[in-house]
Amino acid sequence: MVRLRFGFILIAMVLSLFGGRLIQLQGIDPRSYAEMAAAEGVEDVVLPASRGEILDRNGEPLAGSVAGRMVVADPDMTHDDAPALATLLSNELGVDYFTVLDRLRAENSHFEYIARRVPATEADRVLALVRERGFRGISLRDDPVRDYPAGEVAANLVGFMGIDEPLAGFERTFDAQLSGTDGRARFTIGNGHRVPLGERSVTKAVDGQPLRTTIDRDLQWFVQKVTEETREDYRAESAAAVVMDTRTGDLLAVADAPTFDANDPTASPESDLGSRALSDVYEPGSVQKVLTAAALVDAGKVTARTRIKVPSNLARQDRVINDWFDHGTIRLTMAGVIAKSSNIGTVLAADQLTAPQLADYLSRFGLGRKTNVGVRGESRGLLHSGESMTSQDKDRIAFGQSLSVNAVQMTAAVNTIANGGVRVSPSLVLGQATTDDGTVVGTEVATKERVVSRRAARQTALMMERVVDPEAGVAPRAQVPGYRVAGKTGTAQRVDPDCRCYDGSFSLSFGGFAPADDPRFTVYVVVHNPGVDGGGGSVAGPVFSRIMGHALSKYRVPPTGSKPSRLPVEW
Repeated sequence: MVRLRFGFILIAMVLSLFGGRLIQLQGIDPRSYAEMAAAEGVEDVVLPASRGEILDRNGEPLAGSVAGRMVVADPDMTHDDAPALATLLSNELGVDYFTVLDRLRAENSHFEYIARRVPATEADRVLALVRERGFRGISLRDDPVRDYPAGEVAANLVGFMGIDEPLAGFERTFDAQLSGTDGRARFTIGNGHRVPLGERSVTKAVDGQPLRTTIDRDLQWFVQKVTEETREDYRAESAAAVVMDTRTGDLLAVADAPTFDANDPTASPESDLGSRALSDVYEPGSVQKVLTAAALVDAGKVTARTRIKVPSNLARQDRVINDWFDHGTIRLTMAGVIAKSSNIGTVLAADQLTAPQLADYLSRFGLGRKTNVGVRGESRGLLHSGESMTSQDKDRIAFGQSLSVNAVQMTAAVNTIANGGVRVSPSLVLGQATTDDGTVVGTEVATKERVVSRRAARQTALMMERVVDPEAGVAPRAQVPGYRVAGKTGTAQRVDPDCRCYDGSFSLSFGGFAPADDPRFTVYVVVHNPGVDGGGGSVAGPVFSRIMGHALSKYRVPPTGSKPSRLPVEW
């Protein structure tokens, strides 16, 4: 009994000591406890948000995140071995030696970044090497790495990431949507370990939202393949090809050659790290003639059967306008002017429009203004206003010179004819998204504007069918077997930006749609500065045929079974 009482007294004394100390820490002297914890240190850790995926129209990934690690150091433990450890880490991770050395020696810190977004297998290998050599204080944290599973496919649009920031393409334009918000965690550290009763606060990361594009990844791959083959076969400086859904304006493919691998952008020249289809401008050449023809028909100035006497050359002001082919005086219908691609015939027909009228029509077709599809660096091109357009400007603009366009602009313009005279603005984003400059883009905000009447668009399409007719036109190689095709060639001199003069090279193009009487797709191809002789029909026409044929087959678009246009081309 005495022993039991003695035990109770002993337990009471111990509990009294603990209770008194607790009262002292929490009630009488809480500040001293906080100062002791602070002296040990606080670890401030970033909890990385997962970046949103960039997807094609079918949900296939164009950009995503895979397992990665951040390599971090506790300077309390690395300080003494800093020089040797910095040498190892800089050699294995490719980071700057002196930056790492400073971080390994940081004062009053238990958490310093050494490297971000390191592939998981690589980070694990380096950590094993660090421990094998007896170093302490290096650890790994989760840090997702950006990955581009399709490599070069749509890289010109998707862009790429740097170490800590987006550097190009959709990655940069829609960074606010994709990036999300990193979380943070703070922990009190003592003797290299977290203090159980110390500070502990966690703000969870908010992951980024996905961006779904209008691109069809499989079609984009095929179009890129054909475009690059074309550039190589014709030894061209560059090339671009665009596929648009005629009815919705969705851009199913926007291909550039050359391009780059988004997983290794530094392996390519800086000039390839973007979309030439939107940034490069050039004179459209004779593809422009179908816009002039549609405007003339809409204004009631001509029909497809209007007769035009075309002389061998045409003297205008201090210049002489010639055709691409030698001829005496010939008698062409308006359909024949388009089928034969006559500059002279186009100018004579366009005399019935004033400069302001022509400028107004071309502006409504979308020339001279950005498409605003959400790609940084897009060019607006050049189109004179009606007031500034001289008579000489007007003549040349009518057949495709003295103005400039980009490939997507020209695709949307030709698509206006395919879509019954209504221009639908092109889109690269499904739904809606906001760019870094605050512009709202996407299919949900796409606009429609009637440019010419349905009758004018239909007559122009019938004239364009004669372009690919072997008996009448200049581009029979643009035909797609089994389908009615409407199209137009373009051969334009290129302007040297330094002298602002023609440099002797050319941009060769072909734009059109199919089936001609019930259009499903509009395809536009341009080849810049090829190293072989040829025109839009012989160089770009066959590329158009391959791309259009593949798109029609992939989407199972049946032929209409109707007979092609037989409009007269001569009188």
